[in-house]
Amino acid sequence: MKMIRPIVNISKIIDNYRAVIVGFNGVLSDGANIRQEAVNALINIKKQGKDIVLCSNSSLRVAQLCDILMAARVPLGIFNAVITAGEILHYKLKNHSGEFAALGKNFYKLGDKNGSVFSRLDYSEVNDISRADFIYMDSVAREDDVIENYLPSLEHAAALGLPFVCAGNDTSSYKNGKICLAPGALAEQYAVLGGKIITIGKPDPVIMAYCLEALPQDIEKEKVLIIGDNIASDIKGANLAGLNSVLISKGVHVNFLGEGYISDVAKTRELAMNIDAYPDYVMSNLRW
Repeated sequence: MKMIRPIVNISKIIDNYRAVIVGFNGVLSDGANIRQEAVNALINIKKQGKDIVLCSNSSLRVAQLCDILMAARVPLGIFNAVITAGEILHYKLKNHSGEFAALGKNFYKLGDKNGSVFSRLDYSEVNDISRADFIYMDSVAREDDVIENYLPSLEHAAALGLPFVCAGNDTSSYKNGKICLAPGALAEQYAVLGGKIITIGKPDPVIMAYCLEALPQDIEKEKVLIIGDNIASDIKGANLAGLNSVLISKGVHVNFLGEGYISDVAKTRELAMNIDAYPDYVMSNLRW
C-alpha cells in the first residue's frame, strides 16, 4: 500500500514538481464561495514557475467557469488551460462522436433543469420519458435530494432501454455550498437496473490526457501533481495516469475525514482502501 503523508502547506512539496492539475469544487470552491487561501496558493505556485491546469468534473462550460473565476477576481492567467466535463460533453454531443453517434436527438433531463451543455446543439428536451432517446443529468434538483426520488424515472428509462448520459462521475458534489447527491450515484444505480450509462469526467484516463496535453510536453509524469478533493475521481484518476496526488480532506469527504487543520491519515487510509485509490499526500485545505 502507498504511504500517505500529511502536509499542512503545499509549499513544502511543490519544489518536487513542475506542474499542477487542480480541481475546482472542494479545492478552489466550497460550492458557494471561492476559497481565497487556495487561490493565493495557486498564485504562489505560478510565481515559482510552475504550470497549472484547472480540471473540473463540473457540467459547466469553460466560459461559465471562467466567468465565476473572474467574478471572484481569480487571475485566469495562472492557468495553462481550463477543462470541464461539461465542455468535453458538449463537444462530443456536437460532433456525434463515439458512443454519441447513435444517441438520438431527444433527451429527458433529470434533476436541475438549468445547464448549457445542449446550448446551440441540435437536441431537444422532452417532458415525457417515453418520447426520449436518452436521459441526461448534470445536477440534483435540491441539496436534500436522495436516489429514491429518482427511482421511478430511472426504472421507467431502464425498461425503455434508454442510455443515461451524465457530466461527471462523482457520486457526491456541492450544491449551494452543501455536500449532496451527484449524477454519478444515479448512474451507478442505473447500471444496477441494467441500464447503459455514458459518463464524461475524471477518473477517465482520457480526461487526464487532455490535462497533460495542455502542459509543456517535456514535463515528465513524475513531475506532475494532481490536487483534488474526491478520492474516487481525482485520486483514482491520478493513480490510473501514474501521477502523484494530494487529497484535500475538507472537501466532499469532510463528513468522514473531519474538520481538523491537520488531516486524519488513518481515516484517509481507510477511505483509500475502501475505494482502492491512494493519494501520496493529504491536507485539510489547499494553502501555501
